[in-house]
Amino acid sequence: MKNFEFEKVKKNFGFGCMRLPMKLGKVDYAQFCAMADAFLEAGFNYFDTAHGYLGGKSETAICDCVVARHPRESFTLTDKLTENFFHTQADIRPFFEKQLRACGVEYFDFYLMHAQNAGNFEKYRRCQAYETALALKEEGLIKHFGISFHDTAAVLDNILTLYPQIEVVQLQFNYADYDSPNVQSRLCYETCVKHNKPVIVMEPVKGGTLVDLPAEGDAVLRALGGGSNASYAIRFAASFENVFMVLSGMSNLAQMQDNLSFMGDFHPLDAREREAIEQVRIALKKQEYIPCTACRYCTDGCPKKISIPDLFSCLNQKKRYRDWNSDVYYENYTSAGRGKASECIGCGQCERACPQHLEIRNLLKLVAKQFE
Repeated sequence: MKNFEFEKVKKNFGFGCMRLPMKLGKVDYAQFCAMADAFLEAGFNYFDTAHGYLGGKSETAICDCVVARHPRESFTLTDKLTENFFHTQADIRPFFEKQLRACGVEYFDFYLMHAQNAGNFEKYRRCQAYETALALKEEGLIKHFGISFHDTAAVLDNILTLYPQIEVVQLQFNYADYDSPNVQSRLCYETCVKHNKPVIVMEPVKGGTLVDLPAEGDAVLRALGGGSNASYAIRFAASFENVFMVLSGMSNLAQMQDNLSFMGDFHPLDAREREAIEQVRIALKKQEYIPCTACRYCTDGCPKKISIPDLFSCLNQKKRYRDWNSDVYYENYTSAGRGKASECIGCGQCERACPQHLEIRNLLKLVAKQFE
């Protein structure tokens, strides 16, 4: 692996704070503190957040559980400028300062233009968001400037050409999406290599899909006699030369301990493991899953308050296991004021926000047909 010179960053495994442990609608501070402590004690120090994660609770949890309990020089913190939170250039600096206060820090080690795609990139350019972030870097409020990205390799190539100041690119990268015509993990990775930009990997286990594998794929990995399903997915991503960081969105201490067990002394996949991964990819292609990663960008602003990722998960589970549990969960997710799939009015807000470019409106019709 290349030795990218980012000061303070230790090792190649990061704590993604989008799926923190929750208790009664709030972040479970006791468990998050234990997870953060274990992470730092194992020699890792990279934390990733955004203002929209957990409705703003991710930033404040980092403030209370990491910043308030550990020296600033002991950890690396990444935050992001998200499209929903600014409308003009004048909005950006006050929002950035709000993020600093929420996290309880005086600077961010990395600051990313969030979820870039062909559509929202024009807004970022119009509002001079990149230029504002680079000015913040000049002032020392940002140490490193980059983007997170969800679109085609051609769009990424255009952005990196227009803004060579970008230092790092965060990509969705996993073995299920490696040759996906929608996500284009491989092509986007190769574009980063072309521009000599190190890659931060998000969704290495594809929202848990690569942990809860179909029986055929699960058997292939079990036959290796080694680690967990998550271990092979994360190590797959970390094995690529231009990847300098792999994020894992861990939501309990057991997941943290499992991940530390194989990333503490990291070894790239060997030939036997790579062949097994290819067999799992073949098994996955046989399944008619909705490839939703449960990022929940689609639910913000839904006029019918449809819990789209949860309903997609119900359908995926129904197709996989064909049992009655999914029907029960569908009822749970469509109660207490949350809309049913059939209540979608077709406004398209969800599709514009979806990093996976899913045809959500049509997929909701499939959900309704199955459960209603």
